[in-house]
Amino acid sequence: MEHDGFVMLMETIAEAWNAGDTERGLACFTDDAVYMEPPDRQRYEGRAELYEFFGGQEPPPMSMRWHHLVVEGDIGVGEYTYRGDRQFHGLVIVQLRDGVISHWREYERESPLPWEEFAGPSLF
Repeated sequence: MEHDGFVMLMETIAEAWNAGDTERGLACFTDDAVYMEPPDRQRYEGRAELYEFFGGQEPPPMSMRWHHLVVEGDIGVGEYTYRGDRQFHGLVIVQLRDGVISHWREYERESPLPWEEFAGPSLF
C-alpha cells in the first residue's frame, strides 16, 4: 500500500471512532480481522466481535489521534493517543490485505500526560 492510502485508511478509523460511527470504522477491517493487545490482554476476531468492542450501535465517547504513520508494503505502523474513560499512548502494527486491516496488534500505556511530554522530543 502507498503511504497516502495508508494515512487515509488510518485517519478514517480515527474519524469514525471520534464520530461514534462504528460501521465506518469496521469498514477499515477485513471480515476475519484479528485485533489484539499481547499477550491476548485484548483479542477480538472477526467483524461481529469488533462491532461489540467498538461500541455497537451506541459507542462510548472516544478520541483517537495519530502522531506518526509509516507503511512498507503490507505492514503499517502508527503512534497514537486514545482517550476513552482514560488516556493511552501507544503503538500499533497492522497487516494489510486488499487495502484494509487484517491484523491489528497494539501496545499502549495509560498516561495523563500530553503526547509531547509522554514521548519526549520528536524523532521525526
